[in-house]
Amino acid sequence: MRPIFLLLPLGLALVTGCTRQDAVVAPPAAAPLPVQASLVVGEFLPALIEMPATVRPVERAVISAKLTGTIATLPWGLGHEVRLGEVLVTLSVPETEARVRQAQAQLAEAERATERERTLVAKGVNPPDALRDAEDRQRFAQAGLAEAEAMLAHANIRAPFAGVITEKHVLPGDLATPGLPLLALESTSRLRAEGTVPERAAARLRIGDALPVIVHDGAAPVSGLIEEISAAADAVSRSVLVKVALPAASARSGQFVRLQIATDASEALWAPVTAVTRFGQIERVFVIGQNRAVLRLVKTGRTAGQRIEILSGLNPGEQVVLAPPAALRDGQPVTIQP
Repeated sequence: MRPIFLLLPLGLALVTGCTRQDAVVAPPAAAPLPVQASLVVGEFLPALIEMPATVRPVERAVISAKLTGTIATLPWGLGHEVRLGEVLVTLSVPETEARVRQAQAQLAEAERATERERTLVAKGVNPPDALRDAEDRQRFAQAGLAEAEAMLAHANIRAPFAGVITEKHVLPGDLATPGLPLLALESTSRLRAEGTVPERAAARLRIGDALPVIVHDGAAPVSGLIEEISAAADAVSRSVLVKVALPAASARSGQFVRLQIATDASEALWAPVTAVTRFGQIERVFVIGQNRAVLRLVKTGRTAGQRIEILSGLNPGEQVVLAPPAALRDGQPVTIQP
């Protein structure tokens, strides 16, 4: 009988354990998460193509010397802003200076000869032709002096317009010769985006039309103005050169930009920008279906204001969650707030 009494507590414990396991209560269902939503709409809008372009100044000059001489002063460095008419380079040209002094002496001699002939002609000693010859020699000497002074003036090389020095090829003490580049000067007040556009798209463009230009990735395009369109297309690329004036201080010379050009209209799906979230290279949205949030992977295109084009992953009329909360999960119940 003793073994029986030993087994009874064990049996009671097993029964008690089974009873407790059956009494576990299932967790309550998650409460719906309040969200804001918007519809995906389809619209017929002109398709946009983006063509690369380069920002270039309207005014650009390569500064070179007209005289042969040694560079005496070159005070400016790269990036320095200069005013119109400011001296950029000073040359040491002793030969030209000597030519000016020689021309001055010749003019003084011619003037004295003219005065002497004028006196002799007045007294009847010399004929009038002698005075005319002296006056011709004086005018010739005056022209020689003006030429020598004009050449000496080129020893001071001045800025042809206000701008910024972008290149510097010589240093003080170097020999400057005619045609040798010394500096490059670019104007910063007027910049243009220059790029080639497909021939078919260029047929829609006109001088004076506004054209969007993407200067910085992720930023809204700036409005440019078409100033020049090439009359001939490139025979190889079948493209046309277009030059678009940019607003002041919107870009810098040499910068890479993109021209946005409208082509034939096509239907596109648009959703609010805030509906799209990114996880690495993955773009995703939450679609509301049967009062639940369904995670959907999408592919986006261009951005227009507060809307973004949906290339794949959504259908017209679907509702998407705006600015999805961090706690939102796939399949979670949601309620739409007004």
